[in-house]
Amino acid sequence: MYVLNTWYVAAWSSEVTRKPVKRTICEQPIVLFRTQDGTAVALADRCAHRAFPLSEGRTIGDSIECGYHGFTYGADGMCTKVPAQSTIPERAKVRKYPLVEKDGWIWAWTGDPELADPADVPDTHWMNDPEWATVTHSVHFACRADLIHDNLLDLTHESFLHKTTVGDDYIYEHGITVEVQGSVVSVDRLMPSVAAPPLYAETMDARGLFDRFHCTEFFVPNLHVLHSGITGEGKPRAEGYLIKVLNGITPIDEHNSWYYYAFSRNFALDDAQATKDLHVGLETVLREDADALQAQELGMQSRPAGEFDVLIAQDGGVAKARRILATLIKREQAAAAQPVAGAKA
Repeated sequence: MYVLNTWYVAAWSSEVTRKPVKRTICEQPIVLFRTQDGTAVALADRCAHRAFPLSEGRTIGDSIECGYHGFTYGADGMCTKVPAQSTIPERAKVRKYPLVEKDGWIWAWTGDPELADPADVPDTHWMNDPEWATVTHSVHFACRADLIHDNLLDLTHESFLHKTTVGDDYIYEHGITVEVQGSVVSVDRLMPSVAAPPLYAETMDARGLFDRFHCTEFFVPNLHVLHSGITGEGKPRAEGYLIKVLNGITPIDEHNSWYYYAFSRNFALDDAQATKDLHVGLETVLREDADALQAQELGMQSRPAGEFDVLIAQDGGVAKARRILATLIKREQAAAAQPVAGAKA
């Protein structure tokens, strides 16, 4: 089950052109394309005629033409042309999804369109800020989105899974502070007087001891913003090498997810080698996560009924986020079960 009344990252802005692009979000097939003036459009990827994917068709003007029998739909989802006849059936229309294009991402609203508020899209301005340099990746994860959320809220796995890049044993030796504000869960960890991890040491040329920190803000259920970095021992975080890691997690179905990743830094902005090293190193991190979570997904599918995770103190953020997610789903289900005003019993 998914939270539907929220914004999910559907694609990078650069991925959506005049050529139709197929996406599946929360088991809903969606086609994305741009109109002639560059406006991004998202429609249900299923022709009203015989359910052929519109993503297999082409754009004509501001419309999309089905590649099977030529039914044509405008940007509002209404059919404007049926080549085989002059009249257009009343039911010849497809769902239009609300979209927000911001900071290089295109966000789609998968629930009740009347509830879609662009102001609810989280802040990701670092990707589009000239004071920050950004490396990006997109990865298909063969696992449910919940496992990615857990992974990002419990970063002690870095000590074991990412030893050559961002990991070190001292991570799990330091505790966390968990805060909740509405549907945002923050998990903060300070690691004082430690060496920079290998990837940071190379790209920052950071030698000696530093205070390392990371604070994951989880905007349940769609985005994690990791405020991370290193600073001088005892110095304020704002004076250090700062990193904002943006993790857009979009469910495809119950066993697959899209992971949209951006790593923004406030140092070595014009250092092409640092950017290259980070691109390669972070791709390694993401691939290690993807492989581990795929294995975990298979383990979850074969786990006996009634057997559950054994949570520890480091899972404080995980536990709180799970409760919020469950509450949001339960609330949506309750609202959907309410009778429509004026409907006959």
